[in-house]
Amino acid sequence: MKPYFIQFSFYYEGELGKNRKICRKVINSMSLAAIVLCAGNGTRMNSNLPKVLHKLAGFPLIHHVMNTVQELGVSKTVIVAGKDIDKVSKVAFDFSNDVIIAKQDKQLGTGHAVQKALPALKDFDGDVIILYGDVPFITPVTINKMLTTKKQGSDIVVLGFEASQPGAYGRVVTNSDKIEKIVEAKDASDTELQIKSCNSGVILTNCKNLTQLVKLLKNNNASKEYYLTDIVAIANSQNQKCSLLLCSEAETMGINTRHELAYAENLFQNRSREKFLDIGVTLASPETTIFSMDTVIGRDTFIGQNVVFEPGVTIETGAIIKPFCHLESCHIGSCAEIGPFAHIRPGTEIGNSARIG
Repeated sequence: MKPYFIQFSFYYEGELGKNRKICRKVINSMSLAAIVLCAGNGTRMNSNLPKVLHKLAGFPLIHHVMNTVQELGVSKTVIVAGKDIDKVSKVAFDFSNDVIIAKQDKQLGTGHAVQKALPALKDFDGDVIILYGDVPFITPVTINKMLTTKKQGSDIVVLGFEASQPGAYGRVVTNSDKIEKIVEAKDASDTELQIKSCNSGVILTNCKNLTQLVKLLKNNNASKEYYLTDIVAIANSQNQKCSLLLCSEAETMGINTRHELAYAENLFQNRSREKFLDIGVTLASPETTIFSMDTVIGRDTFIGQNVVFEPGVTIETGAIIKPFCHLESCHIGSCAEIGPFAHIRPGTEIGNSARIG
């Protein structure tokens, strides 16, 4: 099942949904392609499962990124996978068949991964946004701001954030309104390590420009890898304008460990609770309510404590979900009453004003 919703924004019009017709909005209609990097080994997860397939709010991390890409209305999406390409491909195609899978045989850096993706875009003449399968919170709104910045005269737009503790993040070295270069922490000087503007890794540029720049990448660094971020210094040497757009540190959060995954889950749930409260849903005990990425609830619905929404749940306006209910892939009609202690199983249709004990 594909989740169709605008990240942390919900729109309702008429009946919410036996067919799950959730209103979608294309943020930007420009010619845009996306490269999603998913080839990392994810060793710190201590798992046999590829990192991007670990679940956040009921869906694999990669689906969160693909959902953002879908909301942008991109022309092409290329997913770069590594040794787990079969597993990653299957999950990606579960979300959408309209993607291209490219393989990175050896882990030689982000620049090398992008090189593997570019043949799939050889006939593409628009802009390319480079995203990461383990960075689930980048929003369509932020990417739209990057597109606007580029339209205002930039050749390359880098998404960054201000960190109180920059640590191992790459630093963005700026001069006035331009980026001079991006330097990885392990390669940075003591002065550069004092910089608080950090690199998220998300980059926007024209496809043809990207193709030419990555050809010039070299691996003369501490890791002996081809860093995508080095295209900024190369572009500057060609008198291109490279601009920095800042967003919140939380939006650029990457997930590398189970601890970070748990933190991201908590962050998602808190944001979802706030949004549902804002649109007119009553949560008797917000901290005990668990949502999925695609949960849809109409206003004036009451949710009791300890209610869990698995993927695929739609609840119409005015429904009452009593405490300790567990709902999976179901549709609850307007003013229906469910529970307490009810398990609503996949495929269930509950009519308007029905009562399920």
